[in-house]
Amino acid sequence: MHQAVEFTSRGVAALVEIDEPPIPRGTQVVLRTEFTGVTNGTERHALMSEHGYGGGVFPSRHGYQHVGIVESIGEAVQTLAVGDRIFCGDYVGHRSWHITDENGLIVKLPDDVDAQQCALMGVAGVALRAVRRMRVGAGDSVWVAGQGPIGHFIAQAARAVGARVTVTDLNARRLAAAREAGAHLALDPSDPDTMAVLKANGPFNFIFDGCSAPRLLFDIFENGLLAHTGCIGMMAVRSEVTYPWSILHGTEARIETSCHFSRDDLRVLLFLIRQGLIRMEPIISDILPIAEAPALYGRLAAGDPALMGVVFDWR
Repeated sequence: MHQAVEFTSRGVAALVEIDEPPIPRGTQVVLRTEFTGVTNGTERHALMSEHGYGGGVFPSRHGYQHVGIVESIGEAVQTLAVGDRIFCGDYVGHRSWHITDENGLIVKLPDDVDAQQCALMGVAGVALRAVRRMRVGAGDSVWVAGQGPIGHFIAQAARAVGARVTVTDLNARRLAAAREAGAHLALDPSDPDTMAVLKANGPFNFIFDGCSAPRLLFDIFENGLLAHTGCIGMMAVRSEVTYPWSILHGTEARIETSCHFSRDDLRVLLFLIRQGLIRMEPIISDILPIAEAPALYGRLAAGDPALMGVVFDWR
């Protein structure tokens, strides 16, 4: 029996039966799922019908982090073979099989990487794309506000290209993970001294919003935390963004955002993982058999602060 994770109603997830995989044609390949990774923010927004995710329609399926083994291939496939292991970034939700294209959003995984950990290459790919698009470089000063999965990997990616990285989060476990992964400075914003420390280490060439704190942009402006010609990367989901006009005018700065990742981002990410410059293990909090998915989504809906990187094992 083949299964998928389905959000059946607001805050509720279930395992449902799905059809057998089709016969692949042309350049299509069919994957047998080994692992999938939870995209905490995206999936919680969809599960709770927040910020327009899912359009408030149930049932629905969400998620884009899949590691699987090629089980069958179309007659025109040239670059993959049965038995290859790949990461697939298609937004089709968690399911026991996938059909994709050899030229699609995939990357072949070599034997020297941990397949289980590669189930988080999606959130790492989103982070890496933001760092690449916004042109973070060696010697830049970067502040990442919020250390959820994407904020965590933005910090790692920025450090990998040679930036000095400061992170903030209210969660001590997330700060510990950031330190383990190489953040130069990890601060709790509830500490009364944190703003003074940020000002002493600023202004920052790049500030990434990974937390949706309501006053973040005003705090940046009022405390002079953004460098001249700097960039604010708006990565966390917000219903709307309001900022003081002078935050950009006086500094000739810019606000940017970034979405998902490309096949080339996956290529670069895999290289960085194999070089040890981006690591998955510091953020992994839960590795669970897929049978425990409904309970996990109950924790996600409740906002369990212990959840960080979550991997489902389908074997």
